[in-house]
Parts: sequence; structure tokens; C-alpha cells
Amino acid sequence: MADIKKGDHKFYIGDEQDPKAEITYQDIDANTLNVDHTYVSEELRGEGIGGKLVEKMVNFAQDEGKKIDPTCPYAKKKIEETSAYRDVLA
Repeated sequence: MADIKKGDHKFYIGDEQDPKAEITYQDIDANTLNVDHTYVSEELRGEGIGGKLVEKMVNFAQDEGKKIDPTCPYAKKKIEETSAYRDVLA
């Protein structure tokens, strides 16, 4: 699996300007992040990359002591369905 890298308000695979997969977020306030977009290219679909991006985002929020208020439907569903992630929901 390709490495997930940290960019400016995102985690991505591939090139930062033209990623093969990414999850993006915005700061709502000092303690809360809005995960607003998840994308996985056709060539990487079916490999669990979207789930890995959500996991990376959750770990980042936990490490930073922040909560996530997701507006991305995929990220919201994945966080709500995974009991280990629920504590990070705002």
C-alpha cells in the first residue's frame, strides 16, 4: 500500500497537487476539525484506502487532542461505525 503523507489540511497518497487519494479537513475552532472530503481514485478503489485515510485522520485528531465534526458522508459513517473512533466525534 502506498504511503499516506501529511499535506496542508489533508492526508494524501501520491502527489500533493494531484493526489491518487486524499482526506481533507478544516479547522472549525482550536479544538475541532471538520473532515469535509474523502477521495480515492479508480485505480486504488477496493483496497481499503478510504478507511486508512479516515484512520490516519482520527489518529491525527487524537494526537492533537482535537475532536472531529465530519461533513464528509463517508468519513462520518466510518467514524460512527467504528467504536474505537467514536470518542473523537464532536
